[in-house]
Amino acid sequence: MTSLTQDRMRLWFLATRPYSLTAAVVPVVVGTLVAAVDAFSVLRFGLALLGAVAIQAGTNLINDYFDFVKGVDGPETLGPAGLIQRGRLTPRSVLLMGLAWFAIGSAIGLVLVALTGPSLLLLGLASVAAGFFYTAAPVALAYIGLGELTVFLFMGPTIVTGAYYVQTERWSWTPVLASLPIAFLVTAILHANNLRDIENDRLHSKRTLATLIGRRAATVEFAVLIAGCYVALLAIVLIGVLPWPALVAAATVPAAVTLVQTAARTTKPKALNLVLFRTAQLHMRFGLLLAVGLIAGLLVDAIR
Repeated sequence: MTSLTQDRMRLWFLATRPYSLTAAVVPVVVGTLVAAVDAFSVLRFGLALLGAVAIQAGTNLINDYFDFVKGVDGPETLGPAGLIQRGRLTPRSVLLMGLAWFAIGSAIGLVLVALTGPSLLLLGLASVAAGFFYTAAPVALAYIGLGELTVFLFMGPTIVTGAYYVQTERWSWTPVLASLPIAFLVTAILHANNLRDIENDRLHSKRTLATLIGRRAATVEFAVLIAGCYVALLAIVLIGVLPWPALVAAATVPAAVTLVQTAARTTKPKALNLVLFRTAQLHMRFGLLLAVGLIAGLLVDAIR
């Protein structure tokens, strides 16, 4: 493999926003572990994981394309966007690569439908549509204040429940409830992004929830989303949805408190950019510890 090819592959890897892909990995792992009490297939888990990551990668690329076309992302944009603006990738190539990732994710989804039954098809179609129309016309959910709601529903209950169904071939409220801590945290990632970009989004008439309610209320919302994660975790453990070892994920509380304090005392985009990346890290660490707790719960049940 030539150095030029390696550089090109690295460029496309960066374009998928790899730091954000754990937002798709964590809910699949959680849904699978919740289902493991009754059933577990390595093949189905692997397919669900690859499918979710492919759709997430496609969503990121399509979002970058439409944000560029609409003039929201410019040379001054913070974060992983900017490969189009700097001429590293052409808008058309980003669009086509995004569609290619959607095609891969959809193909994997169809394999899972064939393995489990048609009930999964509607969930898969809704997920693809939500990813594409997050910024694409004529819907552009992120531009009409529905970004947080979309992310909460599709990066939380939808993926966790889908991963659960892939293993058990039945629907249940258990994975829906189990998904809530993850849903709150992944929504906090998006909200941190919108809090950082509030002035730029207003300038380009992008109506996010942050621009609609104002910086002060948006900062409070960020704190509520972070707190909601831990309240939800405690509640679902207390009612028996998740085993008590799942509470090990609460070890991330100090990091969460620091994030909320940082977001509350600054309005500088660069400082808030750090909040964004650390919120993504918090989501990953919380998800990892929650997975450890769920595995420990399975072992405790096996010993009994």
